[in-house]
Amino acid sequence: MCNKLPYNNPRIDKCIIPIINDLNKSTNLKTLASCCGHGKYNTTIVVKNKKGNIFEYYSNKLLGYKKRNRYYKKDEKGFYFIPELIKK
Repeated sequence: MCNKLPYNNPRIDKCIIPIINDLNKSTNLKTLASCCGHGKYNTTIVVKNKKGNIFEYYSNKLLGYKKRNRYYKKDEKGFYFIPELIKK
């Protein structure tokens, strides 16, 4: 877990850089977005495969295309999460 990045920051959380690098080198997936969860949520990585399917890597949850890669929502404390992955 690392410190929360400023709002709308395009950088990868420092603690998951090695995971993202390995994923990009060892698979045919393209990373679109990611977040370590900062101790509040699970780590999530949004990827796209060669067929154009977009999904969250760890859960394998199909997400579909979102304009400008807006897969994450911000909660009341400023932490980002993917709504489709939250159990209701």
